[in-house]
Amino acid sequence: MSNKAEDRNPPPGSRRTFLGQAYNGIGSLALGAMMADQLAGERPAASNPLAQRTPHKKRKAKHCIFLFMQGGVSQVDSFEYKPELKKLHGKPLPRIPNISGELQGRLSFPHVCVGSSFDFKQHGESGRYVSELYPHLAGHVDDLAFIHGIKTDNQNHGPSTLSVTTGSQFPGHPSVGSWISYGLGTENQNMPAYAVIQDPRGAPVNGAAVWANGYLPAAYQGTLLRSNGTPILNLERPSGLSHMQQRKELDVLGWLNERHRKSRPGDSELEARISSYELAFRMQMQAPQVVDISQETSEVQELYGMNDPVTAGFGRQCLLARRLVESGVRYTLLVHGVQIGTHSWDDHGDVAGGMARHSREVDRPIAGLLADLKRLGLLEETLVVWASEMGRTPFKNGGMTDKPGRDHNSYGLLMWMAGGNVKGGGTAGETDEFGLRATGDPIPIRDVHATILDLMGLEDEELRYHHAGRLRRLTDTGGTVIDQIIS
Repeated sequence: MSNKAEDRNPPPGSRRTFLGQAYNGIGSLALGAMMADQLAGERPAASNPLAQRTPHKKRKAKHCIFLFMQGGVSQVDSFEYKPELKKLHGKPLPRIPNISGELQGRLSFPHVCVGSSFDFKQHGESGRYVSELYPHLAGHVDDLAFIHGIKTDNQNHGPSTLSVTTGSQFPGHPSVGSWISYGLGTENQNMPAYAVIQDPRGAPVNGAAVWANGYLPAAYQGTLLRSNGTPILNLERPSGLSHMQQRKELDVLGWLNERHRKSRPGDSELEARISSYELAFRMQMQAPQVVDISQETSEVQELYGMNDPVTAGFGRQCLLARRLVESGVRYTLLVHGVQIGTHSWDDHGDVAGGMARHSREVDRPIAGLLADLKRLGLLEETLVVWASEMGRTPFKNGGMTDKPGRDHNSYGLLMWMAGGNVKGGGTAGETDEFGLRATGDPIPIRDVHATILDLMGLEDEELRYHHAGRLRRLTDTGGTVIDQIIS
């Protein structure tokens, strides 16, 4: 697929079913809304809220792919090598000084250590320790920058998921992708600025709140794409309706809707529904092409693990993410894992078995994505972020069986980034010898968000929106950019 700007804007197609299902379907697209409020001067309102805008600072990254692992990935079984914890397996967790708050309560009674069941080896020039669970991703460690000891604000999945994806543990706040599309617009007016591909096996915790626009205008909500079949339901033009016929219908509907809109100024959801007709019309030609991976060579499909039923699901999601980058989509959220059950990373029992299963599903596809982006010269202009909503405890959850699990740990979240101006092989933060919490000051999730904005060319303090009598931003009270991982 070409990455040329002229190839990102093919002639418009057409569609009719969308018109009949406007109220129900367009809200999910939420694309093309006019600005309901002024941007407090920093990002001036435009007739097209998704028009491409100049970043605050010069950065290489123009796109972002956010890989979210739902359930809470065990950091001590993946990318944090803790030999001392392995030595203490089955023994009481040593007394840890200077603890307070919720963690103090959890450690008020003895806990039994659970060492990792997996071998760790050093890889790359950086000498990064990586678990045997990630043999493919281990080959890319020199492109990755790791952040250790990230703290979210809640031990529960719902609030922590929102904390990582929206900056707040409470619903009603814009997602990271919403803020980025608000700040930068999109490169292609025939595709959404912000696309979401969830696990085909189910929805994440909090569902659509994970990619919602919150108090930002409806134009900045993520658009849910399907990884199989029709990318967006009810997008196709019905048989028997020509392009010109649909164009005329849309023009008439547009005239009526505009009269209705003028009587209700400032209604961003109404304006989003109206403008969504036009976007849907334009998307009919390009969106199906973007999700048609049959255009890819067998070698490329194999790179993503499409020939293996274990990796094919997430492999397709990753391949689509690359194709969305090529089509000019600004921000793509991929979700692996569901709310609860065997397809969630929430391994309260048999953490070794769960980690082996989940990691195999994503290792090859993610490594393939990084390799493919690099092959096409797109990694420098694409920020890739890997995250979960929390880490796991170094001690057992429940009884000490032959297959122990791990509990939630909001003090030990690990994330990594690659691409753009990310310092490959870099590291920020550190956890103690057990992987329980940061050795120094924990890294709040707002610092991670400030860093993502920075790597996308946006200033946290300047990207603001006036809502409910105050200037709001992704980090709320402000975040500190993690300079250790920026080149």
